Amino acid sequence: MSQTLTEIYDARVAAGELHADAAQRALLPLLEEVRRGVEAQPAPGRKKGGLLGRFSKQTVEPVPGLYLWGGVGRGKSMLMDLFCGAVDAPKRRVHFHEFMQEVQAKLHEARKSNVRDAIVPVAEEVAGSVRLLCFDEMQITDIADAMIVGRLFEILFERGVTVVTTSNRVPTDLYKNGLNRQLFLPFIDILTERLQVREIISETDYRQNRLEGAQVYFTPAGRDAHRAMNQLWDELTGHDEASRLVLTIKKREVVIPHFHNGVGRASFWDLCGQMLGAGDYLVIAEAMRVLMIDDIPLLSATNFNEAKRFVTLIDALYEARVRLICSAADIPERLYIEGEGSFEFERTASRLREMQSLDWANED
Repeated sequence: MSQTLTEIYDARVAAGELHADAAQRALLPLLEEVRRGVEAQPAPGRKKGGLLGRFSKQTVEPVPGLYLWGGVGRGKSMLMDLFCGAVDAPKRRVHFHEFMQEVQAKLHEARKSNVRDAIVPVAEEVAGSVRLLCFDEMQITDIADAMIVGRLFEILFERGVTVVTTSNRVPTDLYKNGLNRQLFLPFIDILTERLQVREIISETDYRQNRLEGAQVYFTPAGRDAHRAMNQLWDELTGHDEASRLVLTIKKREVVIPHFHNGVGRASFWDLCGQMLGAGDYLVIAEAMRVLMIDDIPLLSATNFNEAKRFVTLIDALYEARVRLICSAADIPERLYIEGEGSFEFERTASRLREMQSLDWANED
């Protein structure tokens, strides 16, 4: 008989690969129950055909899944790694935003065939290939996603797919204050009915510990700063492969070039070199808990519009308590010393200085 998740966890603790954490360990029996249930189910079946092929419509009762939520750095992704790696069944682990992008693309293709309900063949294609879906960072920021997730997951659950997901938010806070949120509320009901909701409450914030005592503002920007930023990025992401995060905001795409497990990384020009506004930066701030910005230049009248966007971006990150790591041409007080807007930048410089404090992101 294979090792239980608790046995695997304890072995890694004994080997010095993990730090023992009572809150993490307490969740392992729940994940083990899901694992055993999923492994005992029959393999997913589908009839031949492409995207619009017909799949078996037999209703299968899925194993109840798990919705694991809690603050950044509590070990949610580590637990997901442990769980998903141990499950011996058709499975897929994917960032929730990436999954929804794929679904939207498949819906677009399905609609070309004038299918009556495009969500059905898309959902059944997913259900025909996996028994378990593991999502990293479930969150809803796009109204297009908000309008389809209820129907999509209803079909997935009817076809016997089990879902395990992590999130920084309790289900009732998903798509909070979103447009037409009342149409999204049934999805919350589906989640709480089909998934056990558990908060991971740990006294240890492992991501914050990685930043403890670490420099988070590097100047001057250059080779040494880039090397230091890369080192912090590797530590924060666990050396895992990152992907692009594409946020759809009012039918426009805003791209964070590198994103993994709540940590984003982009250059100054990625974020401030295009026509973005306060609403865009609020969505960016909502989507992550740590943001790394490379190569902030000296600001002046020659890049006034970019400077204004940078001020707005820092305000959004500050209000959302997003941990900021950056490289810049100079210290905050000397980034913008002359020209229109330099006086107003004093507040931004003060915030940049304050955001370097270890305790800042955890202040109320």
